[in-house]
Amino acid sequence: MAMFTSSQLRAIADALADTTEGLTGSEISHLLSVCKMLDTDPQITKRHRLYNAFVHSQNERQERTRILGFIRHAMKPERYIREPQRYEPLRANLNRALAFAGLALDASGELASVERAQTLTEAQHRASELRTDLEFRKVHPDVLRFCKEELLKDNYFHAVFEATKSVADKLRAMSGLTDDGGTLVDRCLGGELPLLAINSLSTESERSEQRGFMNIVKGIFGMFRNTTAHAPKISWAVDKDDAEEVFTLLSLVHKRIDAAHIPPRVSTP
Repeated sequence: MAMFTSSQLRAIADALADTTEGLTGSEISHLLSVCKMLDTDPQITKRHRLYNAFVHSQNERQERTRILGFIRHAMKPERYIREPQRYEPLRANLNRALAFAGLALDASGELASVERAQTLTEAQHRASELRTDLEFRKVHPDVLRFCKEELLKDNYFHAVFEATKSVADKLRAMSGLTDDGGTLVDRCLGGELPLLAINSLSTESERSEQRGFMNIVKGIFGMFRNTTAHAPKISWAVDKDDAEEVFTLLSLVHKRIDAAHIPPRVSTP
């Protein structure tokens, strides 16, 4: 059974009991009771109190289930209806701590496993709101690979621009073509017998799906890649919500291309 290290527990307790954004003393009391964890030192400072309760629970049970339960209960979004401004700062602090344990908490309060952070800088980057949300959306890694630096800086404008390049790069790699933009899409996905097919093309419905997919990819290039390439950042606004939607769409495109095949050509005698 996985266990938290002492330093990981310290970081998690510090985040949850942070003086500015963390839980109040009464909230800690209630949550420890709900999670059936012994409040070993109720009179000391919040951070040390919570850390001691976590250590006692893990040592006694030799597992971390109740600590994870405490985090889930503490971070239920509905608990913050009256004070919504508390939630995201607390989640960001907590995700910095959880990154070292290979965990992350999404905006809905759900925990999931992620790659373990090794450095403070990596943990800080992991906690960036955009990157955390994208990881929980399970955005295709080939999309993130093309905009890693921009993501870490939450630079939405250039993140979108760089991410759209990933689709063209994959089309070229799979087809052997060297074109770009709409020409690449037409040659790769268009025609009666495209170089890459996302289905068997055996029915009119499947052929229509292929044409629709081709138009989606061309639309992505026209709306996002070409626009961002020619418009100054100040006049082409991309906020966090826009960026997330674009990345989700690009992720779907990558998944369909990954599953695509090269239709056999009928050789002429």
